[in-house]
Amino acid sequence: MSSAPTPQGREPEGLDINPIFAREGETAEIPRFTLPDRGLIPWTAYQLVHDEAMLDGNARLNLATFVTTWMDEKARELYAETVDKNMIDKDEYPKTAEIETRCWRILADLWHAPDPQKAIGTSTVGSSEAAMLAGLAMMRHWRNRRRAAGHDIDRPNLVMSSAVQVCWEKFCNYWDIEMRLVPVSADHPSLDGETVIPYVDERTIGVIAIMGVTYTGIYEPVAEICAALDSLQAESGLDVPVHVDGASGAFVAPFVHRSLPWDFRLPRVVSINASGHKYGLVYPGLGWVVWRDESRLPEDMIFRVSYLGGDMPTLALNFSRPGAQVLLQYYLFLRLGHAGYTAVQSATRDVAMHLAKHIGEMAPFELVSDGGDIPVFAWRLKEGYTENWTLYHLSDRLRGKGWLIPAYPLPEDLQDIVVQRIVVRNGFGYSLASDLLDDIDECVAWLDNLDGPIPTEHEGPGFTH
Repeated sequence: MSSAPTPQGREPEGLDINPIFAREGETAEIPRFTLPDRGLIPWTAYQLVHDEAMLDGNARLNLATFVTTWMDEKARELYAETVDKNMIDKDEYPKTAEIETRCWRILADLWHAPDPQKAIGTSTVGSSEAAMLAGLAMMRHWRNRRRAAGHDIDRPNLVMSSAVQVCWEKFCNYWDIEMRLVPVSADHPSLDGETVIPYVDERTIGVIAIMGVTYTGIYEPVAEICAALDSLQAESGLDVPVHVDGASGAFVAPFVHRSLPWDFRLPRVVSINASGHKYGLVYPGLGWVVWRDESRLPEDMIFRVSYLGGDMPTLALNFSRPGAQVLLQYYLFLRLGHAGYTAVQSATRDVAMHLAKHIGEMAPFELVSDGGDIPVFAWRLKEGYTENWTLYHLSDRLRGKGWLIPAYPLPEDLQDIVVQRIVVRNGFGYSLASDLLDDIDECVAWLDNLDGPIPTEHEGPGFTH
């Protein structure tokens, strides 16, 4: 999608080149939106791009993103060494392909697949691609069963919470599937066993259960949802599979909520996706999807190509994609092990709950979630606290101090409630948390001292999903 055109005269036609950067005789300006006639020496080109990127925010202070913003020195060294590897080219990079298989086999075991040897999975560019592959598998599995029974295959539907991540909206839009959104409410802040059943029928390809709702960080009760669908099958014969969107939680729950049943321990769960580049701790972009066994992945979703050499099976929406992140994931599995991931995720969750506790004790706020599931929590402004400012204004003030903490409305049926959310990631410790709390205190004090409301034209949706 193209960006809006630049208003006339708003910015210069070209990029200035500082005389100290350029070699003798090199142009002093290059065009912004057309290819220059002559190139620059590498050092000059590097300096220009470096200086442009310098104006971006500090990624470590971005508490809006779930995506990994820090890896250790050896990981960065490995990344630089393997950045040229193309994951699709398994004939050229057979060891990388083998390591990819090791990784999803490790995940199948971590997520309690009944027989990890019979599970099947793949890496993807991100969790959105992984989710779409899982959705496609459910759609084709449903379609194949309907055809075999002599039924039509018109207009299937997929059931999910209205708090679902946008990738599922894309999936339903792109593949012409009816998206059945179960509204959230104060009594039912997520999809649950009670709310899911009225939305399910014979055209339902599956139900999406979220381990870590993007808006609030809470887990949806996967076991309860599965139990409700078990009862439905016993009563009506409808057999509706569950896919777990574990974009964040699938790399958290196995280490800090070990006794919680949400994965392949539940027979109705047929597939799970996760983001290696979120709490998998790898730089973007990397996702994973694992199916319980090969029966849940239709064979016609796997393609074989020979024009890169060999006879390579490929399961992906993309073709060429990075292989380095897969190697980084395996590096972390080796580097951290179960104990290391437990330590990292526990520490991150502890910081989230520490922040949530202190923010919840501040006079203007009440918590919507507390960071006890994934290390993500949200809060709202107490009703009637002030008419002079909103959470959008607090978000703006914090941005001035370098912090990116989004404010946004909750999903449909709760959209009148505006919240702010913090995502705590690896590397954000108690010292930074203390600095953040001090800055929130200072910003709130400034806002509370206003003698009238901030003009509404400055208020707007600071963040969208």
